[in-house]
Amino acid sequence: MTAAHPTRREFLAAGFAWFPFFWRKRSLSLAGMRFRIERRGRSNRRYLWIHGDERTARDVLLEHLKTAHGTAFLTTSSERTFALPGGRIDPNRMFSRQGAAKNLKTLNAEWSPDRIDAALDRLDRDRERFVHSILPPSGGLLIAVHNNSRGYTVQDEVPISDRVSLAESERPNNFMLATEPADFERLIRSPYNAVLQNTAPTDDDGSLSRLMAQRRVRYVNIEVHLGEFDRQREMLSWLEKNLP
Repeated sequence: MTAAHPTRREFLAAGFAWFPFFWRKRSLSLAGMRFRIERRGRSNRRYLWIHGDERTARDVLLEHLKTAHGTAFLTTSSERTFALPGGRIDPNRMFSRQGAAKNLKTLNAEWSPDRIDAALDRLDRDRERFVHSILPPSGGLLIAVHNNSRGYTVQDEVPISDRVSLAESERPNNFMLATEPADFERLIRSPYNAVLQNTAPTDDDGSLSRLMAQRRVRYVNIEVHLGEFDRQREMLSWLEKNLP
């Protein structure tokens, strides 16, 4: 018996089933700052690489996505700060108007108040759409990967953290920051330094971790000294295996 050919309706239905796949966004922007979107499989994991000079974090994340499922948002910049018309901003200080204002004033000392307000207004228009795009679905996890090389350590976070676990105090450059108490309970069973920040401080620095704590979103930042590829890969792998 000869197999029946699909009808025109069946053919069109099959085509439209693929339509969302082909039209999924491959990039994302906020006030001109662009991020490439990489996807692998279906997962409630979301990943973010936001500082373009933190190359170890990027390389570890891209290797991780060869085997792990999730959606990653990667800056297209090669620098730590993003260029704005006539100035710059640290992208991890743009997640609140208050924090962005402080950072703009610091990095663009010559800017007038009107110019700062104009930049803040543009960030305000784009921020919520950007944040909504990178947020994981309910119960999911957002993982940010960072490197440090300027003297920043876990000790800088200790005074503003709700709880602290220094399992590896001799390596203060390497630690994880969580916003969800249940995730922190798992992190303290790891061999790594960890801090919990689920109470937003009054001094808002505009960082993503502050916003995620405020919104009660599960978020973990893996902070590792620049160049320590194996250690960052190890920490990300531990997180993948031990956090649901």
